[in-house]
Amino acid sequence: MRLKDKVIIITGSTTGIGKAIALKCVSEGAKVVIHGLEQKWGEEVVGELGKENAVLHIDNLAEAGTAERLVNVAVKNFGKLDAIVNNAAIVASSNIHTTDSEFLQRIFQINTVAPFLLIKAALPQLTLNKGCVLNIGSVNAYSGEPNLLAYSVSKGALMTLTRNLGDTLHRENHVRVNQINPGWILTETERERKKEHGLAEDWYKDLPSVYAPAGRILWPKEIAAAAIYWLADECGPISGQVVELEQHPFIGRNPPKDASTIQVSK
Repeated sequence: MRLKDKVIIITGSTTGIGKAIALKCVSEGAKVVIHGLEQKWGEEVVGELGKENAVLHIDNLAEAGTAERLVNVAVKNFGKLDAIVNNAAIVASSNIHTTDSEFLQRIFQINTVAPFLLIKAALPQLTLNKGCVLNIGSVNAYSGEPNLLAYSVSKGALMTLTRNLGDTLHRENHVRVNQINPGWILTETERERKKEHGLAEDWYKDLPSVYAPAGRILWPKEIAAAAIYWLADECGPISGQVVELEQHPFIGRNPPKDASTIQVSK
Protein backbone atom coordinates (compact mmCIF):
# COMPACT_ATOMS: atom_id res chain seq x y z
CA MET A 1 0.00 0.00 0.00
CA ARG A 2 2.34 2.71 -1.26
CA LEU A 3 -0.36 5.42 -1.02
CA LYS A 4 -2.12 4.24 2.13
CA ASP A 5 -4.49 6.90 3.52
CA LYS A 6 -3.42 9.57 1.01
CA VAL A 7 -6.11 11.77 -0.54
CA ILE A 8 -5.54 12.70 -4.17
CA ILE A 9 -7.35 14.90 -6.70
CA ILE A 10 -6.99 13.63 -10.28
CA THR A 11 -8.31 15.95 -12.97
CA GLY A 12 -9.65 14.46 -16.18
CA SER A 13 -10.09 11.08 -14.52
CA THR A 14 -13.37 9.88 -15.99
CA THR A 15 -11.46 8.24 -18.86
CA GLY A 16 -8.02 7.52 -20.31
CA ILE A 17 -4.79 8.10 -18.39
CA GLY A 18 -6.58 9.90 -15.55
CA LYS A 19 -8.92 6.98 -14.97
CA ALA A 20 -6.03 4.52 -15.04
CA ILE A 21 -4.15 6.60 -12.47
CA ALA A 22 -7.24 6.74 -10.24
CA LEU A 23 -7.65 2.96 -10.38
CA LYS A 24 -4.00 2.42 -9.54
CA CYS A 25 -4.04 4.98 -6.71
CA VAL A 26 -6.97 3.29 -5.01
CA SER A 27 -5.35 -0.12 -5.42
CA GLU A 28 -2.37 1.36 -3.53
CA GLY A 29 -4.56 2.55 -0.64
CA ALA A 30 -5.50 6.11 -1.63
CA LYS A 31 -8.80 7.97 -1.62
CA VAL A 32 -9.44 9.95 -4.81
CA VAL A 33 -11.51 12.81 -6.17
CA ILE A 34 -12.63 11.87 -9.68
CA HIS A 35 -13.04 14.90 -11.93
CA GLY A 36 -14.23 15.49 -15.48
CA LEU A 37 -17.09 16.71 -17.61
CA GLU A 38 -18.79 13.36 -18.25
CA GLN A 39 -21.29 12.55 -15.48
CA LYS A 40 -22.08 9.03 -16.69
CA TRP A 41 -18.45 8.05 -17.17
CA GLY A 42 -17.56 9.53 -13.80
CA GLU A 43 -20.28 7.57 -12.03
CA GLU A 44 -19.01 4.39 -13.66
CA VAL A 45 -15.49 5.05 -12.40
CA VAL A 46 -16.71 5.74 -8.85
CA GLY A 47 -18.82 2.59 -9.03
CA GLU A 48 -15.74 0.61 -9.97
CA LEU A 49 -13.64 2.15 -7.19
CA GLY A 50 -16.31 2.13 -4.49
CA LYS A 51 -17.91 5.17 -2.85
CA GLU A 52 -15.76 4.69 0.24
CA ASN A 53 -12.68 5.29 -1.91
CA ALA A 54 -13.81 7.87 -4.46
CA VAL A 55 -16.03 10.89 -4.90
CA LEU A 56 -17.07 12.47 -8.21
CA HIS A 57 -16.91 16.18 -8.97
CA ILE A 58 -18.13 17.36 -12.37
CA ASP A 59 -16.79 20.82 -13.16
CA ASN A 60 -15.25 22.82 -16.00
CA LEU A 61 -11.65 23.83 -15.35
CA ALA A 62 -12.15 26.88 -17.56
CA GLU A 63 -14.67 28.35 -15.10
CA ALA A 64 -13.74 30.53 -12.14
CA GLY A 65 -13.63 28.80 -8.77
CA THR A 66 -13.28 25.23 -10.05
CA ALA A 67 -9.89 24.74 -8.37
CA GLU A 68 -11.22 25.87 -5.00
CA ARG A 69 -14.28 23.66 -5.37
CA LEU A 70 -12.12 20.61 -6.08
CA VAL A 71 -10.02 21.21 -2.98
CA ASN A 72 -13.16 21.69 -0.87
CA VAL A 73 -14.61 18.41 -2.16
CA ALA A 74 -11.48 16.53 -1.12
CA VAL A 75 -11.34 18.05 2.36
CA LYS A 76 -15.08 17.76 2.97
CA ASN A 77 -15.26 14.10 1.96
CA PHE A 78 -11.91 12.77 3.17
CA GLY A 79 -10.69 15.33 5.73
CA LYS A 80 -7.50 16.42 3.96
CA LEU A 81 -5.58 16.62 0.68
CA ASP A 82 -2.15 15.08 0.08
CA ALA A 83 -1.60 15.30 -3.66
CA ILE A 84 -2.97 16.50 -6.97
CA VAL A 85 -2.54 15.04 -10.43
CA ASN A 86 -3.00 17.62 -13.17
CA ASN A 87 -4.03 15.32 -15.98
CA ALA A 88 -6.94 17.06 -17.74
CA ALA A 89 -6.02 18.52 -21.13
CA ILE A 90 -7.42 19.45 -24.50
CA VAL A 91 -5.72 17.66 -27.40
CA ALA A 92 -6.75 19.57 -30.51
CA SER A 93 -5.16 19.81 -33.94
CA SER A 94 -3.93 23.23 -35.05
CA ASN A 95 -1.09 24.95 -36.88
CA ILE A 96 -0.09 28.60 -37.27
CA HIS A 97 -2.77 29.15 -39.91
CA THR A 98 -5.62 27.58 -37.95
CA THR A 99 -4.66 28.90 -34.50
CA ASP A 100 -6.20 32.23 -33.55
CA SER A 101 -6.02 34.07 -30.23
CA GLU A 102 -9.27 32.64 -28.88
CA PHE A 103 -8.27 29.05 -29.67
CA LEU A 104 -4.79 29.45 -28.18
CA GLN A 105 -6.18 30.96 -24.99
CA ARG A 106 -8.72 28.10 -24.64
CA ILE A 107 -5.97 25.49 -24.94
CA PHE A 108 -3.74 27.33 -22.47
CA GLN A 109 -6.61 27.83 -20.02
CA ILE A 110 -7.11 24.08 -19.60
CA ASN A 111 -3.63 22.72 -20.26
CA THR A 112 -1.51 25.29 -18.39
CA VAL A 113 -3.50 27.85 -16.40
CA ALA A 114 -5.86 25.34 -14.76
CA PRO A 115 -2.98 23.24 -13.35
CA PHE A 116 -1.40 26.40 -11.94
CA LEU A 117 -4.68 27.48 -10.30
CA LEU A 118 -5.25 24.06 -8.76
CA ILE A 119 -1.73 23.99 -7.32
CA LYS A 120 -2.29 27.45 -5.87
CA ALA A 121 -5.68 26.54 -4.38
CA ALA A 122 -4.33 23.29 -2.94
CA LEU A 123 -1.11 24.76 -1.55
CA PRO A 124 -2.32 25.31 2.05
CA GLN A 125 -3.38 21.65 2.31
CA LEU A 126 -0.32 20.37 0.47
CA THR A 127 1.93 22.43 2.75
CA LEU A 128 0.18 21.16 5.87
CA ASN A 129 0.57 17.53 4.75
CA LYS A 130 3.95 17.88 3.00
CA GLY A 131 2.22 16.72 -0.15
CA CYS A 132 3.08 16.66 -3.81
CA VAL A 133 1.97 17.53 -7.33
CA LEU A 134 2.27 15.38 -10.43
CA ASN A 135 1.70 17.14 -13.74
CA ILE A 136 0.92 15.02 -16.79
CA GLY A 137 2.65 16.59 -19.76
CA SER A 138 3.62 15.28 -23.17
CA VAL A 139 6.75 14.58 -25.17
CA ASN A 140 5.34 17.16 -27.58
CA ALA A 141 6.49 19.78 -25.05
CA TYR A 142 9.93 19.80 -26.68
CA SER A 143 8.72 20.83 -30.13
CA GLY A 144 5.57 18.98 -31.08
CA GLU A 145 4.04 17.76 -34.29
CA PRO A 146 3.28 20.13 -37.18
CA ASN A 147 -0.44 19.93 -36.56
CA LEU A 148 -0.36 20.15 -32.77
CA LEU A 149 0.98 23.68 -32.38
CA ALA A 150 -1.20 25.09 -29.58
CA TYR A 151 -1.24 21.82 -27.64
CA SER A 152 2.55 21.46 -27.85
CA VAL A 153 3.21 25.03 -26.73
CA SER A 154 0.84 24.62 -23.77
CA LYS A 155 2.68 21.47 -22.67
CA GLY A 156 6.01 23.25 -22.99
CA ALA A 157 4.70 25.93 -20.66
CA LEU A 158 3.48 23.28 -18.22
CA MET A 159 6.98 21.79 -18.16
CA THR A 160 8.47 25.17 -17.22
CA LEU A 161 5.81 25.55 -14.52
CA THR A 162 6.80 22.17 -13.09
CA ARG A 163 10.50 23.00 -12.94
CA ASN A 164 9.89 26.47 -11.50
CA LEU A 165 7.46 25.42 -8.77
CA GLY A 166 9.34 22.19 -8.20
CA ASP A 167 12.19 24.33 -6.94
CA THR A 168 10.31 27.10 -5.14
CA LEU A 169 7.60 25.05 -3.44
CA HIS A 170 9.99 22.34 -2.34
CA ARG A 171 12.27 24.84 -0.58
CA GLU A 172 9.55 27.07 0.85
CA ASN A 173 6.63 24.68 1.46
CA HIS A 174 8.12 21.17 1.46
CA VAL A 175 5.83 20.35 -1.47
CA ARG A 176 7.29 18.31 -4.33
CA VAL A 177 6.28 19.09 -7.93
CA ASN A 178 7.23 16.69 -10.72
CA GLN A 179 6.02 15.80 -14.21
CA ILE A 180 5.82 12.81 -16.51
CA ASN A 181 5.70 13.27 -20.28
CA PRO A 182 3.87 10.33 -21.85
CA GLY A 183 4.46 9.36 -25.45
CA TRP A 184 1.84 7.76 -27.68
CA ILE A 185 -0.89 6.19 -25.51
CA LEU A 186 -3.80 3.99 -26.55
CA THR A 187 -6.61 5.83 -24.78
CA GLU A 188 -10.26 5.70 -25.76
CA THR A 189 -9.98 9.23 -27.15
CA GLU A 190 -6.91 8.38 -29.22
CA ARG A 191 -8.67 5.41 -30.81
CA GLU A 192 -11.46 7.69 -31.97
CA ARG A 193 -9.12 10.50 -33.09
CA LYS A 194 -7.25 8.20 -35.42
CA LYS A 195 -10.48 6.82 -36.89
CA GLU A 196 -11.55 10.41 -37.57
CA HIS A 197 -8.25 10.87 -39.40
CA GLY A 198 -9.30 8.10 -41.77
CA LEU A 199 -7.45 5.15 -40.25
CA ALA A 200 -8.98 1.69 -39.95
CA GLU A 201 -10.96 0.52 -36.94
CA ASP A 202 -8.01 -1.54 -35.72
CA TRP A 203 -5.25 0.90 -36.76
CA TYR A 204 -3.34 0.36 -33.52
CA LYS A 205 -2.71 -3.32 -34.30
CA ASP A 206 -0.34 -2.67 -37.21
CA LEU A 207 2.04 0.23 -36.60
CA PRO A 208 5.43 1.01 -38.19
CA SER A 209 8.29 -0.07 -35.92
CA VAL A 210 9.72 3.45 -36.05
CA TYR A 211 6.78 4.58 -33.91
CA ALA A 212 6.27 1.40 -31.92
CA PRO A 213 9.37 -0.80 -31.56
CA ALA A 214 7.40 -3.06 -29.22
CA GLY A 215 4.74 -3.64 -31.88
CA ARG A 216 2.18 -1.63 -29.92
CA ILE A 217 1.86 1.75 -28.28
CA LEU A 218 1.70 2.36 -24.52
CA TRP A 219 -1.33 1.56 -22.41
CA PRO A 220 -2.83 3.95 -19.84
CA LYS A 221 -2.16 1.46 -17.04
CA GLU A 222 1.56 1.62 -17.81
CA ILE A 223 1.57 5.38 -17.31
CA ALA A 224 -0.43 4.90 -14.11
CA ALA A 225 2.13 2.46 -12.75
CA ALA A 226 4.87 5.04 -13.29
CA ALA A 227 2.77 7.78 -11.68
CA ILE A 228 2.62 6.00 -8.34
CA TYR A 229 6.34 6.49 -7.66
CA TRP A 230 6.02 10.27 -7.91
CA LEU A 231 2.98 10.32 -5.61
CA ALA A 232 4.43 7.97 -3.01
CA ASP A 233 6.75 8.80 -0.14
CA GLU A 234 9.42 6.55 -1.68
CA CYS A 235 10.08 9.39 -4.14
CA GLY A 236 11.85 11.06 -1.23
CA PRO A 237 13.02 14.64 -1.78
CA ILE A 238 13.01 14.50 -5.59
CA SER A 239 11.33 17.60 -7.05
CA GLY A 240 11.31 19.74 -10.17
CA GLN A 241 11.92 16.76 -12.46
CA VAL A 242 10.40 15.89 -15.84
CA VAL A 243 10.60 12.30 -17.11
CA GLU A 244 9.71 11.03 -20.58
CA LEU A 245 7.69 7.82 -20.81
CA GLU A 246 8.11 6.55 -24.35
CA GLN A 247 9.46 3.35 -25.88
CA HIS A 248 12.27 5.02 -27.83
CA PRO A 249 14.64 7.96 -27.28
CA PHE A 250 12.74 11.12 -28.07
CA ILE A 251 15.38 13.84 -28.16
CA GLY A 252 18.09 13.40 -30.77
CA ARG A 253 16.47 10.39 -32.41
CA ASN A 254 17.17 9.78 -36.10
CA PRO A 255 14.34 7.68 -37.58
CA PRO A 256 14.73 5.90 -40.93
CA LYS A 257 14.15 8.10 -43.97
CA ASP A 258 11.47 5.75 -45.26
CA ALA A 259 9.47 5.93 -42.03
CA SER A 260 5.74 5.84 -42.66
CA THR A 261 4.00 9.14 -41.99
CA ILE A 262 1.28 9.07 -39.37
CA GLN A 263 0.29 11.82 -36.99
CA VAL A 264 0.75 10.63 -33.45
CA SER A 265 -0.75 12.22 -30.36
CA LYS A 266 1.32 12.29 -27.21
